[in-house]
Amino acid sequence: MASMQKRLQRELKSIQTEPPPGVSINQNSVGSSLTQWIVDMEGASGTLYEGEKFQLQFKFSSKYPFDSPEVTFIGPNIPIHPHVYSNGHICLSILTEDWSPALSVQSVCLSIVSMLSSCTEKKRPPDNSLYVKTCSKNPKKTKWWYHDEKV
Repeated sequence: MASMQKRLQRELKSIQTEPPPGVSINQNSVGSSLTQWIVDMEGASGTLYEGEKFQLQFKFSSKYPFDSPEVTFIGPNIPIHPHVYSNGHICLSILTEDWSPALSVQSVCLSIVSMLSSCTEKKRPPDNSLYVKTCSKNPKKTKWWYHDEKV
C-alpha cells in the first residue's frame, strides 16, 4: 500500500508539473488517499473534438500499478466516439489486457487524447444501447473485443 501511495504521489506531481497538452488534474478531486482523481481534458485543436471539454475519472485499487486504474468519462459531456459508450466506459486495450505497470496516468491520458484526435466520425459504438443496459458498473469487468484499430 505504501508503494502505491508513493507511486501515485509521484504521478500526481508529474501531471501537475508536466501535463500532456489539453490535460489538467482537477485539484479539488484528489483526496488524501489518492485513490480517485478527476482529470480535465480538452479536445485537441484541429480535431472533431476541438473546443470540447471532458472529464475522466481515475479509480486506483490497492494493487496499482500492477492492476490498471478504472478509467471512465464522467459528467454531462461524454464524447460521442466509436470507442466510448454513453455511460462513459472506454474500449481501450491499455485499460485492461494491455495494461503495464510502466504506464501512468499521463500515458493513459495521452492515449485517450490520441484516440479522440484520430476519430473521423462522431458516433457511438454499434452495441451502445445493449451494453449500457447490461454492463457492470466497473468497465474493467467487461470482456472487451478489440476489433477496430483504425479509429
